[in-house]
Amino acid sequence: MKLVPFFGALALSSALAIPALAHDYKTGTLQIAHPWTRATPQGAPVAGGYTIIENTGDQPDKLIGGSFSVSSGFSIHQMSNQDGVMKMAPVEGGLEIPAHGKVELSPSSFHLMFTGLKQQLKPNQSIDGTLVFEKAGTVPVKFKVEAIGAKQPAQADHSNH
Repeated sequence: MKLVPFFGALALSSALAIPALAHDYKTGTLQIAHPWTRATPQGAPVAGGYTIIENTGDQPDKLIGGSFSVSSGFSIHQMSNQDGVMKMAPVEGGLEIPAHGKVELSPSSFHLMFTGLKQQLKPNQSIDGTLVFEKAGTVPVKFKVEAIGAKQPAQADHSNH
């Protein structure tokens, strides 16, 4: 029978797919995809955090806080263009994740701010953190550190598939 090579190949392909899925998180109706941050120069006091949060449920939830293990502060910010000038401001009261909706935290929009960095962030590190939601509670995540000018996480580019 030729089933043994087939099942062997199936097991190998499944094992290879696990790392690609390991950087996504799910809690209740929320899915958190590819949390990441950028590498920083030595002595940098702040870094940004990015991810995509999807709510598959019938009720909205709200990102209200979190933590980043190598910083003393965590907040949610928004970039906006005011009269041709990019401005950043804190988001008061949390960031709503609408029912059956998706919110992307990216360098040019909503994002997380990690203040009081305790160490330099270097590419390929994985930094422990949490995201705290009003309804879903605290979700432990790992932020993958990408290169200093990264516009998106390396694994998020699925154009070769």
